[in-house]
Amino acid sequence: MALSWMRFTAVYEAGDAWLATFSAHPTLVRTAWNSDMLAPITSGARWLVAEAALMTTLKAINRIREEYRGPVLADSEVDKAWWLVPIDAAKDLADVPQLTVQVPGRPLHVPPAGGHLETRMWLQRPDGSGLLTDPAVLAAAFGPDGYRHAAEAS
Repeated sequence: MALSWMRFTAVYEAGDAWLATFSAHPTLVRTAWNSDMLAPITSGARWLVAEAALMTTLKAINRIREEYRGPVLADSEVDKAWWLVPIDAAKDLADVPQLTVQVPGRPLHVPPAGGHLETRMWLQRPDGSGLLTDPAVLAAAFGPDGYRHAAEAS
C-alpha cells in the first residue's frame, strides 16, 4: 500500500513542478497551494486553454482514452472545464462551437495536481510529462460521433 501512495505522490509532485514552471514566480504558486489557495498559472508559453461546459466535457472526456488526454480542470460551481491544449490549437478548434480557446496570457487559477481546492478539481491531472490533448482528438470527442482511435475505428 505504501508503494502505491509513494507512486501517486511522485506523479503529483511532477505535475505540480510542471505547472509551477509556467509562473514567473513558482515559489508563490507553491505558497498559494500550501495556504490552500488556487494559484494563477499563465497560458501561452507552451499551451493554451480551451474552455467548455462541464457536462459537455464529462461526455467528451469519456470518448478519449486516458493516454491521449492532457490535463483537464473543472469547476462545478461555474459549470466549466478547461482543457490544456498545444499552443497552436486555436485554429484547429475554431469550428468547434462547444469550445472557446482563451487568449494567451490569461491566468488559469488551479489547485495542485494531487488535490482540489474550493470547487476546482482536476478531471485529468497534470503528471509532469507535458502531455496536452491533441486538438484533432479533442474536436472529434466533442463531435456527434466522438473520437475513436484508429485501431478502434474499423
